[in-house]
Amino acid sequence: MKNLLRSAVLIPLLATCLCAAGAEGPVLTGLDVLEKDGFMQLVGKRVGLITNHTSVNAEGRNAVDVLHNAPGVRLAAIFSPEHGFRGTEEGGAYIENSSDPVTGVPVYSLYGKNKQRPSPESLKDLDVLVFDIQDIGARFYTYLTTMGYAMEEAAKAGLPFMVLDRPNPIGGRIEGPVLEQDISFFTAYFPVPTRHGFTPGELALFHKDWLKLDLDLSVIKLQGWNREMFFDKTGVKWTNPSPNIRTLEAEVLYPGLGCFEASNVSVGRGTDIPFHWFGAPWMKAEKIVKKLNKAGLAGVKFHYLKLTPAKDMYEGKPCEGVEIEVTDPGAVRALDIFTHAAYLLRDYNKKDFTLKEVEIRKMTGSSDFYNLLQKGDKPAKIIAAFEKSNAAFRQEARKFRLYK
Repeated sequence: MKNLLRSAVLIPLLATCLCAAGAEGPVLTGLDVLEKDGFMQLVGKRVGLITNHTSVNAEGRNAVDVLHNAPGVRLAAIFSPEHGFRGTEEGGAYIENSSDPVTGVPVYSLYGKNKQRPSPESLKDLDVLVFDIQDIGARFYTYLTTMGYAMEEAAKAGLPFMVLDRPNPIGGRIEGPVLEQDISFFTAYFPVPTRHGFTPGELALFHKDWLKLDLDLSVIKLQGWNREMFFDKTGVKWTNPSPNIRTLEAEVLYPGLGCFEASNVSVGRGTDIPFHWFGAPWMKAEKIVKKLNKAGLAGVKFHYLKLTPAKDMYEGKPCEGVEIEVTDPGAVRALDIFTHAAYLLRDYNKKDFTLKEVEIRKMTGSSDFYNLLQKGDKPAKIIAAFEKSNAAFRQEARKFRLYK
């Protein structure tokens, strides 16, 4: 277990921009590039590392172990996000401060009760704050919100901030509405589309520009990654980013199926296939499967599947449901799937299917989905509203891209 969750280090932005983009062979993460360069950017520094179990190098060693043993580098503090230092806690479970049993370094929870930002006291003896966590590419997944909050606190403290970049595992494509200006929550923070297409380093550059942060920000770029590359083509070691995200296909579907968590539909928590399936005891699933298979949704097939979740929503209750088979990850548009499925649920199960208006607005980032669905508008009109919302962002995002 001692290498289960270590994080990493980084490189200044100017230096990282010199890294080769599109190099052949396995992708090198920011941590790998830092190691290759002998950790020279961190020698003599007291490092605070924001990390979890997903931060591994090419050999599968966690960045905490890597940094702790790096010559001339002092790992002085570890900061852990939602799901904890080891990534084993369920979503929403509060995490207490602790210490790493291997290195003895203090571990500060950034998902404790009423505490999602580094405190001034935890930063005061550091020379640099480093972020290295594998994200999954959906705006409402909280790891990058943790990064954004930490950047803001580093700016207040006058502390340099470094990002060890990692791939966007579902590529650089964009889908869904941009977050509306009056929405700001831990799961709805950045004014980007639901599927934003950024790597952590790119989103850090965007966030600094958006808030005009007075922050010394640097990024160690990936080597060998491009925006069409999904995680299974990178050669980077897979670790489940959280307990219920267990496959690349779940990551591909998450920006859409995750929105069902603002409803009374199960997404498969407590089953063997979370985020590959959705269902409920009252669902007319066989009819919905037939309609979805005729909807022309690319990259997927739909199958009827009855499951009984062992926990979470509908624990112990047999549920009619829809299993999604991903046939072409690059063609999948998860928000389109969710939009069609929600429309059909409203049509076939109107009395039973409920959406929480405030929560679905956080998840999609816009009032359009709820309002148009309640009016009975068809999926094509809702999806067109999403595309209109993100049109300007598609142009704006180009100036923050580090990869082709």
